[in-house]
Amino acid sequence: MLIAVTREVSRSIVNCELTHLERQPIEVEQARAQHAEYETVLKQLGVAVLSLPEEPALADSVFVEDTALVLDECAVILRPGADSRKPETESIARVLAPYRTLFNIQAPARVDGGDILRVGRQIYIGLSSRSDTNAIEQIQDFLEPYGYTVHAVTVTGCLHLKSAVTQISKDTLVINPAWVDKSNFTGMKFIVIDPSEPYAANALMIGDAVLFPKAFPKTAQRLEETGIRMVRLAADELAKAEGALTCCSLIFTQ
Repeated sequence: MLIAVTREVSRSIVNCELTHLERQPIEVEQARAQHAEYETVLKQLGVAVLSLPEEPALADSVFVEDTALVLDECAVILRPGADSRKPETESIARVLAPYRTLFNIQAPARVDGGDILRVGRQIYIGLSSRSDTNAIEQIQDFLEPYGYTVHAVTVTGCLHLKSAVTQISKDTLVINPAWVDKSNFTGMKFIVIDPSEPYAANALMIGDAVLFPKAFPKTAQRLEETGIRMVRLAADELAKAEGALTCCSLIFTQ
């Protein structure tokens, strides 16, 4: 059974960290309504949702993906790149401890989960403003005994690796080639986003379904034409906080 750890949108999300976007007013209740729809869709797809309470003082805490990497064999508690986000990992470690052996990224390394893309036994980690080579080396040491191969990937123009590329089927990635080079992902097929929708490369694969933002209809059409089962969601309020669909959950097998 799949489990998704989520967290309610913080009332302080209006004070979120921003790197590549201009600050816009965020309607907290609308963001919470969109997040609730996200959780409902996960449940409809057969995922058991473990919804954690709001962290009022932690503006970005809804984006739980950045706190941990959860694999079948273990979990790595990460060390987010923004200082304001480092306290988010404490409660997530407590939640994951009953399910997995935990490893912890040690200072001064820093890495956000949004920079980590897993494709089978391959782990791709973005070198971004939030993640560094020290963390990549630590993750490689943790995961090598389990048969994973870790790859460092240069990211430009966006916050995280998964802003630029995500998995949408066993052998296919959706990608913005302006932000990450296809050559990093050997043996994979690609669907390139519509150039007018640069943020459209973040999708969440759940079984044979793909959750995808309603804001990017041109790219959605490209995915639908390949026969992918699409579930389209509104996520524009969370997008103002530089968040996306993968950011809002930690999904793993019980």
